[in-house]
Amino acid sequence: MSLFPFVEYWPFYIGFIVFVLAVLALDLGVFHKTAHEVSFKESAIWTVVWISLAMFFNLFLYKYSEWMFSVDSRLLAIPGFDPHESAKQVALEFLTGFVVEKSLAIDNIFIFAVVFSYFSIPKIYQHRVLFWGIIGALIFRALFVALGSVLMQYHAVVIFFGVLLLFTGVKMFFAGTEEQDLEKNFIIRQLKKFLRIHPKIDGQNFFVKKDGVTFVTPLFLALIFMELTDIIFAVDSVPAIFALTKEPLIVFTSNIFAILGLRSMYFMLAGVMDRFKYIKYGLAAVLVFVGTKMVYLNGLFGGKFPITWSLTIIGLLIGGSILASFIVDKGKQRAVK
Repeated sequence: MSLFPFVEYWPFYIGFIVFVLAVLALDLGVFHKTAHEVSFKESAIWTVVWISLAMFFNLFLYKYSEWMFSVDSRLLAIPGFDPHESAKQVALEFLTGFVVEKSLAIDNIFIFAVVFSYFSIPKIYQHRVLFWGIIGALIFRALFVALGSVLMQYHAVVIFFGVLLLFTGVKMFFAGTEEQDLEKNFIIRQLKKFLRIHPKIDGQNFFVKKDGVTFVTPLFLALIFMELTDIIFAVDSVPAIFALTKEPLIVFTSNIFAILGLRSMYFMLAGVMDRFKYIKYGLAAVLVFVGTKMVYLNGLFGGKFPITWSLTIIGLLIGGSILASFIVDKGKQRAVK
């Protein structure tokens, strides 16, 4: 039984989408109306703002759930149902989903850096590309969550995605930290075949018209590549959150909040990404853990692995990989001195 059936909670979905669109309009129309190079200080402030918004929303979701559950006769009829404990569970699942998606998004950040470097996108225009990339990602994630809410009801599908996450995690672990060569990338090769490409960047324009013919600029190519790679990443990240909660509303909101702060997080980490040498191994371990949870651990614990354990394990894996990266990096700096 769903705690948040869509037929009853669709106004909540609508209100949430309106809120997200309003925040994005404020972001682009007011704070980033003029193209400029985003500084570390500005990106750090915005990163804190986005994370704080997510935490305030989590508090609101907890209070809102507690209130709704306490007046829902459908849920109160269930023997042993406790509105307070159920609301606490909802808040923990949102937090865990947010942490997982935010962690997996780090992989996107490495892709951003490679794409901007490959297409020689100046820093002053990178925010515009990322903004529209995020808009597209929000739309595709909403579609993936809607599809997942239907498919993940079937045990065979859960097992399939669990195995897929295990495979992806193992593959990521052995892939190491080798740099990607986009010149050989299939998506890039196909885009160059089917699009008229203008060789130079024309301000912050995605399209440029020359002699009556419309060309796409390198900015548009970078945007399309990011959108397509995000769809590929969503195949892993959306099932990963469904492994932590069965509620589409929690999956949707935690996913969206994690994506909203992705741009500022990129600009904040852009200058220090080379120090996160072992973060990929932490992310790989998270995928392996979540895949194991879907395939085996949930069944071992009567259908649901404890969410507090999941949050702790994921936090230790990501935090441990970041700590290891900094320790090794400092060790190398001392050796050079």
